[in-house]
Amino acid sequence: MQRSTSQRVNGLPESRSALVSLRRIGFLSAALTACSAEPVEADDPKPSPTGTTAPSGAPGGAPDKGGLALADAIRKMPVAKEKRTGYERDSFKHWVDEDDDGCPTRQEVLLAEAVTAPEQGARCTLTGDSWTSYYDEAEVNDAKKLDIDHMVPLAEAWDSGTHDWTPERREAYANDLDAERSLVAVTAKTNRSKADKDPATWMPPAESATCTYLVDWTATKLRWELSADETEQAALLELAEPCADSTVVYEPAT
Repeated sequence: MQRSTSQRVNGLPESRSALVSLRRIGFLSAALTACSAEPVEADDPKPSPTGTTAPSGAPGGAPDKGGLALADAIRKMPVAKEKRTGYERDSFKHWVDEDDDGCPTRQEVLLAEAVTAPEQGARCTLTGDSWTSYYDEAEVNDAKKLDIDHMVPLAEAWDSGTHDWTPERREAYANDLDAERSLVAVTAKTNRSKADKDPATWMPPAESATCTYLVDWTATKLRWELSADETEQAALLELAEPCADSTVVYEPAT
């Protein structure tokens, strides 16, 4: 699944497809009322702190069109002990070129999240553009300074259920371009600071990112039917208290 170049609105990328475009419109509508009393201008490069994500749905069921309150969505995740035994990063084949267009997953995300369209060279090298890292509100003009973050890190995903998956499904998870917030372009320093930590031990340094990050995390876990441990769930619920207006909508991964 290819993500093509798009502009950002309120710091978040617009989708190339009509369906996701409608979803992003819903995101922006919710963003103007959640987590902040101050209006956000259309040309503001910072992400809205709403935490509302692109629509998704309940695992194994029809999507909830109205979304779930963030706290309710957190409680919807199954609670289970983590299992790290046997984890290897190579268990997740990632940055593949699924559609054979010369742009692997990393480049697809960079193209989709660019503020303006970059110049695309041989082997999908990208130059002459800028990006906004919503984790720390940093403006970045060099794609090499960006990492593509798995919203739920691969090791955490393994702990939370992917250890029982087939290699093909783990590959699909690691290259998920069908949900806008499964993969995000952020500064390398914030991604490496996060590493494989869950929100109990790491949150983005920018206060404006809090609600968005909590919803993105929760939506990704629900989308892929991943569990949370007790410490993680408790931390999520505590951190979510200021995000009472944030909602989570998600689609189950196929």
